[in-house]
Amino acid sequence: MKQLVITAFGGPEKLQLTEADHPPLASKQMRLKMHYAGVNPVDAKTRAGLGWGAEAIKDSLPWSPGFEVAGEVLEVGSEVCRFMPGDRVFGLVRGGAYSEELVVNCDEMMPLPDEVSYEMAGGLALAGTTAWQGLIVHGGLQQGERVLISAAAGGVGHLAVQLAKAEGATVVALTSTANQDFVTGLGADEVVDYHDHAAVASIAPVDLFLDLVGGTSGETLLSQVKPNGRVVTVPTITADQVIAAAQKKGIRATGMLKENDNEQLAMLADAVAEGRLTVEVSQVFELADGADAHRQIETGHTRGKVLLRG
Repeated sequence: MKQLVITAFGGPEKLQLTEADHPPLASKQMRLKMHYAGVNPVDAKTRAGLGWGAEAIKDSLPWSPGFEVAGEVLEVGSEVCRFMPGDRVFGLVRGGAYSEELVVNCDEMMPLPDEVSYEMAGGLALAGTTAWQGLIVHGGLQQGERVLISAAAGGVGHLAVQLAKAEGATVVALTSTANQDFVTGLGADEVVDYHDHAAVASIAPVDLFLDLVGGTSGETLLSQVKPNGRVVTVPTITADQVIAAAQKKGIRATGMLKENDNEQLAMLADAVAEGRLTVEVSQVFELADGADAHRQIETGHTRGKVLLRG
């Protein structure tokens, strides 16, 4: 089977398409045919040798990226599993989704409703749980509050806009001029061009800031947070920087790492199935073009999700 792997950290060219053996199947595992795998910033950072992901796999190269997947069950292990060959599933894995086939634990996957396409599901699990946990679990967003979301047209951001609006919040979205109509269509109440510094500075104070950019951008936007407000900064590489700056202003701030939660995955899939949540897929690359997919995600200007097709 074909699989994208890295044997050393570096640029997108380090992603190499290889012919891999079919991994053996343990009793509580199942084999999937990958239809779509999400391409996320954490994939590119890990490939480059940055952050917690790279630290976790530095001694186990070669390694195949990919943390979210949608596909079809091909085979199940010998012990009782709630899935059968032919079932449609999606979920979060610990890497390896950049592969025509992969072996996963039965409890890592969730049933995929018939109303949800493989394509939408391929970009839902990681971005959706990150958005939900950032807003609700870590951010404590409440109905009637104002929430500022940076990178609002991106993979996590465009889902966060929809989820925050569904929770009854007033959504203030930062994006480029090119994406303003798109983000407005998702339900944002106020859409501001992040290049327009005067407009950004005039944003009325918010209760919660979901920082999806980090670094200097995250620090600057702290000025738009109420003195008793909250900040959740998602990019782990600059989390300490943003948190320290927030504390100097007396603002509560936290970083976060997404945690796998099947109940949240089920909730997100139901929302998509019922038309209450939409996953925007901007580009789909073939597995052999994984390096180009990484180059696109590293531009920082991707609308919605980028996927690999199995």
